[in-house]
Amino acid sequence: MLTRKQQELLLLISRRLQEDGVPPSFDEMKDALNLKSKSGIHRLITALEERGFIKRLPNRARALEVIRLPDAFASQPAAAETTKASPPPRARGFSPSVIEGDLSRKPAPRRAEDDGEISVSIPVMGRIAAGVPISAIQDHSHNVAVPPDMIGFGRHFALSVSGDSMIEAGIFDGDTVIIRETNSADAGDIVVALVDEEEATLKRLRRRGNSIALEAANPAYETRIFSQDRVKVQGRLVGLIRRY
Repeated sequence: MLTRKQQELLLLISRRLQEDGVPPSFDEMKDALNLKSKSGIHRLITALEERGFIKRLPNRARALEVIRLPDAFASQPAAAETTKASPPPRARGFSPSVIEGDLSRKPAPRRAEDDGEISVSIPVMGRIAAGVPISAIQDHSHNVAVPPDMIGFGRHFALSVSGDSMIEAGIFDGDTVIIRETNSADAGDIVVALVDEEEATLKRLRRRGNSIALEAANPAYETRIFSQDRVKVQGRLVGLIRRY
């Protein structure tokens, strides 16, 4: 069962795909549905995707595909579909479209279309030690854009690396690591581990009996072993960004 706005948006996207071969921009969607911000469009698209009416396609501009229509419209030709929404204005040239995430739900990604490229904007949550643990993860400081195929499903955040204990794993001081939020990991995964509720560090996770070992990738650093109750996994490494 779709809400009125969800149905209006679905029919608008379907009609524009039939007419132009591409869905409307998010600015056009916002104007057509008389919404105040594009974050409302983000929520509607997410709801339609979760209900199996549309699919977002990676690595394509305005990457939306209509999978099905509501039963009341399924038997009608798509080109004849109508919507109560007013016709969207025709853009002159290319107009980048942005879905702005709701930052009240950490870390709701923001998908941005820029010059035909789709990126996902995720929050950078401070610095993480790849060495002796530093203070726990800080607050959201800024965002970083990453390719969507780097992160996949789930919640993600980014951290700036401080230290050199993971250099043999290809992680250097000043790199930005992309972390999938999770409280579990397999042995051998590189994780963000919170020690004693106050120290966060980036290390390779090992299990030794009832203990957890946080292993560096630099022979200059010792492997640290803790009882299981002292270590909480905060996330698992899924990607890395380096600036030259």
